[in-house]
Amino acid sequence: MACCQAQCVGIQEIFNEKTARRDLKRYLKKGPAKTTGMLLEALQAADGRGESLLDIGGGIGAIQHEFVRKGIRRIYNVDASPAYQAVARAEAERLGYVERATYLMGDFVELAPQVPQVDIVTLDRVICCYPDVQRLVGLSAARAKRLYGLVFPRERWWVKLGVWGLNLAMGLLRRPFRTYVHSTQIVNNILQREGLHRRYHRTRGMWQVMVYARHAQD
Repeated sequence: MACCQAQCVGIQEIFNEKTARRDLKRYLKKGPAKTTGMLLEALQAADGRGESLLDIGGGIGAIQHEFVRKGIRRIYNVDASPAYQAVARAEAERLGYVERATYLMGDFVELAPQVPQVDIVTLDRVICCYPDVQRLVGLSAARAKRLYGLVFPRERWWVKLGVWGLNLAMGLLRRPFRTYVHSTQIVNNILQREGLHRRYHRTRGMWQVMVYARHAQD
């Protein structure tokens, strides 16, 4: 398994089987989380009717399950958590589309050469778990033929303070997992260099939801 070393180990500790089962139960009862729902709606509004989806760090697969219901035919799932990918795959099997899905385990940056271009790429609360935003966003954007959607933390002092506190706690507990508040401007610059233009930007609490399209106007 390709892996981002300490951070991937940390992801596997935090996003374990217990939390995966809990999150699946919540999804089946209440549907996608609020910001995930916002992302899905924004992608649909931007004509998200493509044939293929790459969901990076897709967790229990909420975005994948919802897009399959909308007609997506091919799914690529890349995740560093074995527990979450197992739950996503089991739910895909229950929903009857697992044979149309490809599952890759590990660090997307290392696995990127194995991933083809797709119509839609999503990173829902993912770049905040990765230290190298340049490579993660750049490599993932290069695989988006039409739409690119992401959810990540806002740059607010209280968000940065909360992340600092979380990382301090992780350090005291001797856990390798860390969270990052990456620059919105840097993310936007990377995506623009890749030929993607912002179509949607909304906030909810500590999160911001953004959708970019290729060959579109801001």
